[in-house]
Amino acid sequence: MAVKFMSYEVSDLCIGKPALKALPNSSTVGEALLALKQCGDTYVSVWTSDRSAPVKKAFAGKLCMVDILCYLCAEENISSPVAALKNPVSALLSKETAALMRRVESHSRVLDALNLLLEGAHILWVPIRSVAGYRKKLGGSGGSSGEFCWLTQEDFVRFFFNSIAVFSPIAALSVTQLGLVRSADVLSVHYHDAALSFLPLIRRALVDQTSVAVVTDDHKLIGEISPSTLAGCDESVAAAIAALSAGDLMAYIDWCASPPDAAVRTVKSILKENGMQGMLEVMEGELSPPMFSSSSTTSSASSSSDEEEEKLRRPRRTRSMGSYSARMGRRSEEAIVCHPGSSLVAVMVQALAHRVGYVWVVEEDYSLVGIVVFRDILKVFREQLVQAEELL
Repeated sequence: MAVKFMSYEVSDLCIGKPALKALPNSSTVGEALLALKQCGDTYVSVWTSDRSAPVKKAFAGKLCMVDILCYLCAEENISSPVAALKNPVSALLSKETAALMRRVESHSRVLDALNLLLEGAHILWVPIRSVAGYRKKLGGSGGSSGEFCWLTQEDFVRFFFNSIAVFSPIAALSVTQLGLVRSADVLSVHYHDAALSFLPLIRRALVDQTSVAVVTDDHKLIGEISPSTLAGCDESVAAAIAALSAGDLMAYIDWCASPPDAAVRTVKSILKENGMQGMLEVMEGELSPPMFSSSSTTSSASSSSDEEEEKLRRPRRTRSMGSYSARMGRRSEEAIVCHPGSSLVAVMVQALAHRVGYVWVVEEDYSLVGIVVFRDILKVFREQLVQAEELL
């Protein structure tokens, strides 16, 4: 049964994990932005010492594009986002950030590392073993390479999913039977709410590794503002957040790196009306070269500029549930959903396939019931491991 998991070490979860992209805490916000766009990774780490002495580094936190977008849209920066990029990267790190990250040795038990996650840690950073280090595990000598990788809730969920048959029969039980559906404290906004007004919810969703539901007046789910989607956008989306409503922002981030010319014109027009000259500079590429080419925007505009502008302005219709597997390759604003009767294994498949840490729970008419999150799923597996350990 789950007894065999007692022998697994954290290093078993780290196989194939890349080393963290590191920035010294002397960097600026602009340098962090550039690093994110160049490294091709979702996150970069910030360290309190120079990279020339990796063994002595202290982990100060991690950053992604969502942190920068929220920072540029903050009340104190929204009027001059270009100037805000010159501030030290420490401005993006709260006092609690480092506390959410915990170091774990690669030889630690999986159960012990899982306990740290469920006790409040959000990221575990682990020394990467060198080849010599693996020889030591086999009985030789060796040690750490001086580099680190990190583990998230997703890594643990994927680890358990790869041996899901071991955890029968709970895998076939519904999320409702397992008490996994959170109906309270769900982050949600209405379609016409201004995006700036729920910036704190986006920050919280980023920390909690969830998302913000976009609902109708009768509480039907029509989409989401997902930090995981925003993390793949560029800095120009800060201007869209400053100008658009929740519904319009869903449409805008769906185009992500190449919004059509009509959508860009709409955002610029709203920014001008509201006197947001600083955000206009963001739209016009003052922070960095534009992320979309003139050829692509010209083509979009010439083919259906009026249609695209109308799409940005009008509410989208509620989609039918259909087959969940059909949502593979989904557009960014489409939320991943399940029913109250969906099994644990089915929900895990959906979340892992789409690289998100949650699945929305809805009724047949798309009324929002709640959300299932990785943290609660991991608690179920911990209970199984603890029970197995007690039998040893």
